[in-house]
Amino acid sequence: MTALTTLYRKLVDSHTVTQLDAQNVLLFCDLHLMNEYTSPQAFAGLHAQGREVAMPGQNVSTVSHIIPTHPVRNRIIQDPASALQASNLKRNCERHGIPLFDTNDALQGIEHIIAPEHGMIRPGMVVICGDSHTTTYGALGALGFGIGTSEVEHVLATQTLVYRLAQDMRIRVDGQLPLGTTAKDLILMIISRIGAQGARGFAVEFCGSAIEALSVEARFTLCNMAVEAGARGALIAPDQAAIDYVLARAPDINSSLRDRALAHWATLHSDEGAVFDVEHRFDAGEVAPYVTWGTSPDQAIPIDGTVPAAEGTQRLSIEQATRYTGLASGAPIEGLAVQHVFIGSCTNARIEDLRAVAQVVKGRHVAPGLRAMVVPGSGAVKAQAEAEGIAALLIEAGFEWRQPGCSMCLAMNDDVLSPGQRCASTTNRNFEGRQGRGAITHLMSPAMAAAAALTGRITDVRQLETLP
Repeated sequence: MTALTTLYRKLVDSHTVTQLDAQNVLLFCDLHLMNEYTSPQAFAGLHAQGREVAMPGQNVSTVSHIIPTHPVRNRIIQDPASALQASNLKRNCERHGIPLFDTNDALQGIEHIIAPEHGMIRPGMVVICGDSHTTTYGALGALGFGIGTSEVEHVLATQTLVYRLAQDMRIRVDGQLPLGTTAKDLILMIISRIGAQGARGFAVEFCGSAIEALSVEARFTLCNMAVEAGARGALIAPDQAAIDYVLARAPDINSSLRDRALAHWATLHSDEGAVFDVEHRFDAGEVAPYVTWGTSPDQAIPIDGTVPAAEGTQRLSIEQATRYTGLASGAPIEGLAVQHVFIGSCTNARIEDLRAVAQVVKGRHVAPGLRAMVVPGSGAVKAQAEAEGIAALLIEAGFEWRQPGCSMCLAMNDDVLSPGQRCASTTNRNFEGRQGRGAITHLMSPAMAAAAALTGRITDVRQLETLP
């Protein structure tokens, strides 16, 4: 009798070149995505050994983390070190015939936005990148995960990776998300309950009626942030919504290829009765708009919650976080003044996110003295938002409409907060100094960030009465 298998193990087994030992396999990688900051040393090591890239067509690059997002037609990277990274990436891609979404490419953007929107990600693939948020692709039933620089070199040389097996975790979410809540609120709630290390060493499979009801773009958000609980991968079995998303963006899948693809994709699910090492269950009806109060994504509370008391096993981490954020135990998060709002990143810079922001903002204006930025995740998202009138609406409301890039998700470019500035952010991490030295980040959904921009403080978006 065939053993019952999880989706994660099906993906690993189908890509295993050889078993190295009980815990490690040599894994074939269908697609390797690169950016400007994790690839230079890998290429240098490759060249030092006189090696070529094994499969250039299965590698794709983009400039995203260091790129300025000022709203100008021709972008120039002024910082010498960053400019060198970008020019090195271009030179290396040209040398090896690797496609590159360069600085001024009309379709340039964040790797985790552009790869799915151009049909590069398909169910059943193994996708890797020198960036931890590669877990995003699990929304389409692909196993994605981040790798280090030495591993990037190995993949360039062989298109394979020495891979340590993960354990299986299933997170089931049933019920219906309440009005005014999103996938971002759901994942912040999950992380707050299982902890920042709650999924460490595991590949997480999300399932349940609430997951099935999410749009594909919302599933990207969910899988993107699974790594903030320590997950080594995040997966959702591909359903008709995921298949339709892929087929609409992958014109090369036609005729006989389509039939073969659909037949294979139909097998990409955990077998009934497959055993998971750990399982969690959540009720979507318990989700409220969530906001982080501290310096880790698991330090999050509902909008009507208060900063927890510094006691028990978390006493030291709570004390350190409140010291940095300037908050006190027992303090409410609602009503806290912010000086900056950032809407963007690989977590929440897709067209669906920008539509949600526009819905909240329409007919209103950014609060006086507050700076609010919207950075689309790619050139394609930017063009679509402009065509739909979203960009014009946001500009009229007082938002800055920027060029695509990682921008203020992390302080690696021109978009950096000043010390002491408090930011309502749609990003994925609120670590100390993440958006600038001494800056304070509060993670939330795009709709919640939009509400903060309008009021100048952390606000329950449900109180704005803009939702249908």
